[in-house]
Amino acid sequence: MSITLRTVSLAAGLVLACASAHAPAAQTTAQAMPETMDMLRHAIAFRTEEGKDQVPAFAQYLAQKLESAGFAKSDIEIIPVGHTAAMTVRYPGSDKTLKPILISGHLDVVAANPADWQRDPFTLIEENGYLYGRGVADMKTGVVALVETFMRFKRAGYAPKREMILVFSGDEETGMISTRELAKRYHEAEFLLNADGGGGTYDAQRKPVVYEIQAAEKTYADFLLTVTSPGGHSSEPDPPTNAIYHLARALERIAEYAFPVQHDDITLASFKALGAHDPSPLGAAIRAFAVNPDDAKAAATISADPAYVGQIRTTCIATMLDGGHARNALPQRADANINCRIFPGTRIAAVRDTLAKVVADPKVAITVREPPPVGSAASPLRADLMRAVAATIHERFPDVEVVPNMAAYATDSVHFRAAGVPSYGVAPEFTKPNDTFAHGLNEKLPATEIPAALDYWHSLLTRLSQ
Repeated sequence: MSITLRTVSLAAGLVLACASAHAPAAQTTAQAMPETMDMLRHAIAFRTEEGKDQVPAFAQYLAQKLESAGFAKSDIEIIPVGHTAAMTVRYPGSDKTLKPILISGHLDVVAANPADWQRDPFTLIEENGYLYGRGVADMKTGVVALVETFMRFKRAGYAPKREMILVFSGDEETGMISTRELAKRYHEAEFLLNADGGGGTYDAQRKPVVYEIQAAEKTYADFLLTVTSPGGHSSEPDPPTNAIYHLARALERIAEYAFPVQHDDITLASFKALGAHDPSPLGAAIRAFAVNPDDAKAAATISADPAYVGQIRTTCIATMLDGGHARNALPQRADANINCRIFPGTRIAAVRDTLAKVVADPKVAITVREPPPVGSAASPLRADLMRAVAATIHERFPDVEVVPNMAAYATDSVHFRAAGVPSYGVAPEFTKPNDTFAHGLNEKLPATEIPAALDYWHSLLTRLSQ
């Protein structure tokens, strides 16, 4: 298959022989590419979506690869969690007084229907400089790059001072039950590096714009809206008591409501860097907001953009509907799911109370859905970590600004932060905005980001583990 040969050639032309001058002797990135691409091809083929029970098999495959590189079975643990599994890999350090570094990722992916895709989502395909496949962006590339980096370290006999531990969850895209188990077991770490957050941005011409370290994220919460009524025969309609009508009016009111504008130091620092490179009206609004968060006009422009509205306010959106029990009967029940991404520091109960005020209908019951939402404060911006990430990024792009970021989405980091582990999204990939289609159809990633990820993790983990 041509993908390996083409990507190896690309790697040899684009990357240096070693990740950094201070890294231990090891095979070069170009030499590691054939094995990396083979692992990625196998990784994409595992259908690790919910309900397929393939996460344990994928974890076992990775364990076998690690053992072939010299890891002892005792260093690798696959933790069954329901129909999925978590996986940990220990790389011991020489100084037992130092707390370990955790490096996280997730083995599962969002479901993909092959009939809807232009290419088979579970076959890795390269076209026009992109790699296609479910999970290639979110986030099997990240998992494979981390496993390959550990294998390169082991083969080179690298001896870090600080222990490093891979912590891979198996249901990050759904209930995060395995994440909770990992956070409970590994809450004594120095900090966590999350390969599923942060990252770099290209502009439309593929010029690097900014690199963001995710140091905070919004709280994920689902609320169930429920309306019940006695029902009856549809030939005797009673609109005032109709459960579907009550629910429909409630949803209209929520759709029209905007939560108050909010900001924090991380948001403003991120906006200052992003706005400096964006000549569009949105860029102007971002720059204005960074200077004056009370600028209502700037906030309105930012809020009109789906990619940025979550950076300055709590958002709540309807995602699922269910109602009625028969075509010829009045509905006895109607439900809707409201998915909220809550700004850090905002109480979940306060959001629920706001929804109740907006709906303004006592017939609409509003409850918080399981699993219980978990919120967390921003992680402190450690100078040593910021320096190490910036130095690693600058090996590839010397002039790119490195700034903190708040994610509008949820990652495994939220549970580790809640357990007391400072957590930072430091994914190596650079992409154009809205270009990867993660969670969507025809998910893709620039092929250049594979060798770049190998360089990055080799260099960053060497810096931080000494």
